[in-house]
Amino acid sequence: MSKATYFYAIGLSYKKADANIRGRFSLDDISKLNILKQAKEIGIESLIVTSTCNRTELYGFAEHPYQLIKLLCDNVQGTIEEFQHVAYILKNHDAVAHIFRVGSGLDSQILGDFEIIGQLKTSARASKKLGLLNTYTERLLNAVIQASKRIKTETEISSGATSVSFASVQYILNAIENVSEKNILLFGLGKIGRNTCENLVKHTKNEHITLINRTKTKAESIAGKFNLLVKDYANLQEEINNSDILIVATGALKPTVTKDLIPSEKPLLILDLSIPRNVNPNVIDLPNVTLAHLDDLAQTTDDTLERRKEFIPLAEQILEEVKLDFNSWLETRKFAPTINALKHKLLDLKNAELETQRKKCADFNEAQAELISNNIIQKITNHFAYHLKNDNMSTDDSIELIRRVFQLESPSHV
Repeated sequence: MSKATYFYAIGLSYKKADANIRGRFSLDDISKLNILKQAKEIGIESLIVTSTCNRTELYGFAEHPYQLIKLLCDNVQGTIEEFQHVAYILKNHDAVAHIFRVGSGLDSQILGDFEIIGQLKTSARASKKLGLLNTYTERLLNAVIQASKRIKTETEISSGATSVSFASVQYILNAIENVSEKNILLFGLGKIGRNTCENLVKHTKNEHITLINRTKTKAESIAGKFNLLVKDYANLQEEINNSDILIVATGALKPTVTKDLIPSEKPLLILDLSIPRNVNPNVIDLPNVTLAHLDDLAQTTDDTLERRKEFIPLAEQILEEVKLDFNSWLETRKFAPTINALKHKLLDLKNAELETQRKKCADFNEAQAELISNNIIQKITNHFAYHLKNDNMSTDDSIELIRRVFQLESPSHV
């Protein structure tokens, strides 16, 4: 951690920001890259940028959180004032605790949804490519990944299906009778769209599923796995007219489905899985249309949700264990510069003393003196390292005492 900088987590999530606000602060891949490049230009040493349907967050080092807030707000439609109403700004230990909960699925809109850990990995790779992933952040992320894996394997917090894509299918099953006989149109095949497609095939037993995507080859690739029908984007309105259920999961920044595309004769259930919203709310002006958005679907999960909640204490215990290991590494990292400085100080004293002895003793045994003095230096530094690692006194106080006694200079990094 650079001197005078702190580790921050700044962002907003489903907890305080509704879908409209989250949409205004949503980041596409180009915007994420712009933030990273701008961060590098202003001297930010490490930064991870994530944006999902449920949250937009920046994790990074800064002298003041406003540096990160400005980076975000300069690249979204939302303003700093809007951000302040729904945001959280967490520092050092609180920021670390937050990323652990996010990565473990404990902070997900649907408990146990682990898709976020993959998104964090992708974001970290983008940062590393630009030289914006320092040792601290990389070690922290690896610890979060470790905790996530342990929680997934040692608890049943992810038993059953937990993702938003499954929740959308569960919503359909609860809302529509004889789903297997209905015509379903899936428009948009990003990650959520692909996962939803797989869940539709698996859980609805429906053979009347049609896929439309702006890039038709992507739709054809997915359709080939499940023997589904693909239509051109130009046929969107026609296919909506033929559908009983429309699922929209495009990545557009503005609504792609409006009431002008929808017939007014027969009932139509529309599920909007997009952030920002890709279905114009004006569709509910039509009496035959039922519209559900991501936040509505998140309330619909499988029957094992209550059982999964029972494993929260065990998951939190695992988090604390992994965090303890990370904090131990952090303490070691904190005193490593002092130990190195002490070692160099002792080496300087040794070299000065050996030079004196060479002048005094005609038969001075250089090799033996080097061996003995180096062994003593190693034992002294080991003793101090053990003290810093295990003493009840605060590490900072101990480091300061050692620095004063041996007149060591303060390092540029702590």
